[in-house]
Amino acid sequence: MNWDVLCFNAATLIAGVFVLDYGADKFIDHTVIVGQRLGISQTVIALLTAGAEWEELAVVVAAVLQHRSPLALGNVTGSAISNILGAFSLGLLFYPQGLEFDRSAKVYSTLLLAVTTLFTVLAFFNLLNRIVGGILIAIFGLYIVSIIYAIYRGVASPPELSDSDSDGESNDGDGHGPLSETAPLIQNNEHEHEHEHAPSSDDKGSRRNRGLPYHIFHLTMGFLSLSLSGYILSHSAVTIADSLHLSGTVFGLTVVSFATTLPEKLVAVLSGSRGQAGIMAATTAGSNIFLLTLCLGAVAAAGYQAQGVDNFVLFELLAVWVSSLAFCTVIFLGLGRNAGILLLAAYIVFLSLEFTIYRR
Repeated sequence: MNWDVLCFNAATLIAGVFVLDYGADKFIDHTVIVGQRLGISQTVIALLTAGAEWEELAVVVAAVLQHRSPLALGNVTGSAISNILGAFSLGLLFYPQGLEFDRSAKVYSTLLLAVTTLFTVLAFFNLLNRIVGGILIAIFGLYIVSIIYAIYRGVASPPELSDSDSDGESNDGDGHGPLSETAPLIQNNEHEHEHEHAPSSDDKGSRRNRGLPYHIFHLTMGFLSLSLSGYILSHSAVTIADSLHLSGTVFGLTVVSFATTLPEKLVAVLSGSRGQAGIMAATTAGSNIFLLTLCLGAVAAAGYQAQGVDNFVLFELLAVWVSSLAFCTVIFLGLGRNAGILLLAAYIVFLSLEFTIYRR
């Protein structure tokens, strides 16, 4: 074992976590403000940004070029499971009382269930060939068109804001209104600190003068930081796992997928704690649709052929489908922390079984 390589990549992994924290914080704050300014649902904005798994696509392309398609497919499948059981569950745990998802979240959770069902059938009957890959990529194209159409409708007919929402928009979140999908940040409402933390008139004027390009720039920087951190974390995790002699589809399903979905986990925690139900749901649904259409299509179009230990077992396919069904159920019923506990426990059980009974 090369301890120098192992220690270097462990340090890289830790550094990536700091980049991850910066990116997630920037993304959450400025997504809310941009959504308010444009009258667009935060769900739609998040679907186009954090809902796109660009770091996963980078890992998939790298694995395919290195003729490690089973690793790529394992990463895609494991990430789809981790996004729901490992990330979305954390958002539910940190979410304040009164969880409620908007119509966009319900629509895209239903779409995710349909896409997951299609993947499960294709993988079970070993139909992931080049033709199917092209079809999946085309489905992703239709998905993007649907988002663009939703944005067009949102801009053309912005939702009417209540008085409290309008006040919050005018000062970019400096108000102290209740947490909602349109409240950008958790505010300190303790009376004993009210005057101590009150911003000066100059600070308020400075924040009001910040235009939309400023917030779009910081939203973009946050998104790029998230993507960069996911790429760093995934590659350092691959090297660490190789040093520890871990390999196969199980490696992609567990270690790599856990590392590459760390951005989603942190975004879920931050958006959940700040009461941003739309972002929390959108990053999960959008990420998994991206994974199971574009990323999966790329693997299949490259000529994926699995033999022996590289094939999925029924347990893994059921884990993907059941997790998607659970996600859809939570969205429609508005389930909260108890559901988050169950989902997180299910993820721990899944990882344990992959490293023990289903290790191959």
